[in-house]
Amino acid sequence: MRAAFRGSRLFLFALDRVTAEHAGRTPALQRLISGDTMKKDLLTLRDLTERNIEDILDRSAWLKQQNRNGLRHEPLAGKSLGMIFEKSSTRTRVSFEVGMFQLGGQALFLSPNDLQLGRGEPIADTARTLSRYLDAIMIRTFGQDTVAELARHASIPVINGLTDLHHPCQALADLLTIRERRASLAGLRLAYVGDGNNVANSLIEAGALTGMRVVVACPKGYEPDTTIVADARSDAKRTGGAVEITNDPFQAVAGADVVYTDVWASMGQEQEHAKRLKAFKGFQVDAKLMSAAGQDALVMHCLPAHRGEEISADVIDGRQSVVFDQAENRLHTQKAVLEMLMVRKG
Repeated sequence: MRAAFRGSRLFLFALDRVTAEHAGRTPALQRLISGDTMKKDLLTLRDLTERNIEDILDRSAWLKQQNRNGLRHEPLAGKSLGMIFEKSSTRTRVSFEVGMFQLGGQALFLSPNDLQLGRGEPIADTARTLSRYLDAIMIRTFGQDTVAELARHASIPVINGLTDLHHPCQALADLLTIRERRASLAGLRLAYVGDGNNVANSLIEAGALTGMRVVVACPKGYEPDTTIVADARSDAKRTGGAVEITNDPFQAVAGADVVYTDVWASMGQEQEHAKRLKAFKGFQVDAKLMSAAGQDALVMHCLPAHRGEEISADVIDGRQSVVFDQAENRLHTQKAVLEMLMVRKG
């Protein structure tokens, strides 16, 4: 009798888990894991359709509410994410690691010193080997070609956690942060002021795919990637958005709904710091520049920030700043991406 009771309890527990998992399958997630429009990997935002992005944001908002209500949702129980870091990180590592834990899975931190990549093993061999152990890979590295090659040879999903050219996970968190404060993304004016780096490139793609007007202001010689700009302008024609590049920060910020900036010297560019300080003079997001933006314009920065360089302390710590909401939303949007790729795989 006791054994039968124990067996029935185990059955009910398993049934509860299945019911809970399917109860969490919102229409947005169902579309994301259907495989009809989704690619295997997330290497750039252009791997996503406009509908994919909308569904990811909807799913992220749902996951965020679940988390705030203290409700457990573990669709990735028994699954593992390998995290390859060739660049140091705070937000990317913690948000992916905590995200996998909250979804019921586990994350493994892998530095170059932990892998044979650091001793010259071909990327293709690493990809094939890790595909036998893991359910997905997130990589944060320098070259976009490294991520592309890893994805080409891996049989499991690969997520771009950051390269010198793209930062798609950051842009998704940015879109969620903006959407939380504005009814719609379409038609908003987003001004990016500073270096035309990976963050700028992914914001351009994000804005074009969601019908935003993105205006990027950089010093001459520091503009965003021209191919990315051209492709984004093509997307913007379809969505009603626009992409503009200027060398005048006040022109970019005029009437903006969102003002965004990033460090002037990214990782790997430390030796250029003094040179860049001179080149970017006049591009600081300060109270004077913000006076040209909309009265309730959001202030955004992907962090880490250098107060007194690309942004003044009073602006980043002021009432219009949403930088720590952006940081939190990395967790929720990345959980949606992990579900999108790993639940479908399973």
